[in-house]
Amino acid sequence: MSDLSQPPDGGRENPYLVLVIVCAGVVLASLDLFIVNVALPSMARSFGTGGLGDLSWVLNAYAIVYAALLVLFGRLADRYRRDRGFLLGVAIFVVASAACAAATSLPMLIVFRVLQAAGAALLTPTSLGLILATFRSERRHGAVRAWTAVGGLAAALGPAVGGVLVAASWRWVFLVNLPIGVAALIAGWRLLPAVPGHPGPRPDALSALLITGGVGALTLGLVEGSTWGWGSPRTTLVLGLAAVTLALFAARTARHDNPLIDRALFGVRPFTGASAVAVLFSVAFGAMLLSRVLWAQDVWRWSAFTTGVSIVPGPIMVPLFSFLVAGRLIARFGSGLVIAAGSTIFAAGMAWMALAAGLRPDYVGDVLGGLLLTGIGVGLTLPTLMATAASSLPPTAFATGSAVVNMLRQVGLAIGVAVLIALLGSPRSPAAVLAAYQRGWTVTAAVALAGGIVGLVLLAHRPAPSTAPALAAGEAR
Repeated sequence: MSDLSQPPDGGRENPYLVLVIVCAGVVLASLDLFIVNVALPSMARSFGTGGLGDLSWVLNAYAIVYAALLVLFGRLADRYRRDRGFLLGVAIFVVASAACAAATSLPMLIVFRVLQAAGAALLTPTSLGLILATFRSERRHGAVRAWTAVGGLAAALGPAVGGVLVAASWRWVFLVNLPIGVAALIAGWRLLPAVPGHPGPRPDALSALLITGGVGALTLGLVEGSTWGWGSPRTTLVLGLAAVTLALFAARTARHDNPLIDRALFGVRPFTGASAVAVLFSVAFGAMLLSRVLWAQDVWRWSAFTTGVSIVPGPIMVPLFSFLVAGRLIARFGSGLVIAAGSTIFAAGMAWMALAAGLRPDYVGDVLGGLLLTGIGVGLTLPTLMATAASSLPPTAFATGSAVVNMLRQVGLAIGVAVLIALLGSPRSPAAVLAAYQRGWTVTAAVALAGGIVGLVLLAHRPAPSTAPALAAGEAR
């Protein structure tokens, strides 16, 4: 087992330039999680197909491959130079985006979405690894909050941006990535510091195969379960395969001399606590994002453009409360209380929707309050979770540890979408539609509250990062 020492302070590089560059990269990965949703009808017309089963793979291929490759690429990023890994990930993503925009058939588009996801899975852990390596210890918590807030804002704005772009052509939802990515590549090539890796012994190759296959199978089962049927042989087989594969990965990690994920990480309470809450909160976050789009388009019959614009007030709250409020609250009350408060505010926003929404459109009375509350909740909770987990990582596991948390977030998002679709079902009357959404929003609120309680129990009474004592090597709390 490797030694988990506290990371050293950053060097002389301007860390804020690094933050801006890597945030441009994370915008690419996060935006493409949801920007494509509103473009599916336009793609169906372009490719002459109306089958939602085939079209859904434009979304699902990205989600599955992204989640499956995060930990493997994070581990590789810790072995080699993180600046080069980040630039390679951005380059792959940009090339794949251009190829997606030029696709002439649905299978071609799906293949290039897989390549896009591979680039995103490489740039995500390397970007956070660069931040942790260049910021001094007292500044890391705030830098990671900023990184997470930008990613959360991009993900939440995905439907809004997509709604605007698809009015011109669905191809623009991919072309929009090119100027962002090219700018990040040029700036990164010139300005990113060289951050060497930690070669050490080679990680266990079989563990890499097991976790990649296991997470891929789990995500596949979750995103396709509603289409295949939750009790169908195919769903049962895929989820069973995921369970067996991940169990084998856990067993091998427990006894291997050089596991893919260092066992000592799971003895660091801030990391394990924040990871556990991240799963629960991501379940609620994923269900919330999808429900907003479905409600506006399928129930209120709004266009993709109107739906996208209507969602904007919520995401705007994310950076405002992450940058201006969360840091002060953490310094005074600690991460656990801030996470609990943010989760409770998020749950209140979902409860607002469940109690106020009606079948006749009333944006201000039915939706706006819930949007603002959930945006505030995300701004307080998600960046604080990521910062708490990442700030406790040792230098040898900057990218791997952040990849684990991000992988858990992606699995949580997939679970949230699957749970929401299962709860909505196929209602046949307007009253049944309203009841189904109310049920979905109530469950989403309950999951967010559960995450807040877990955060309060596991992360409460911790001092702010700037005053927290250094963790001893491999400390278990």
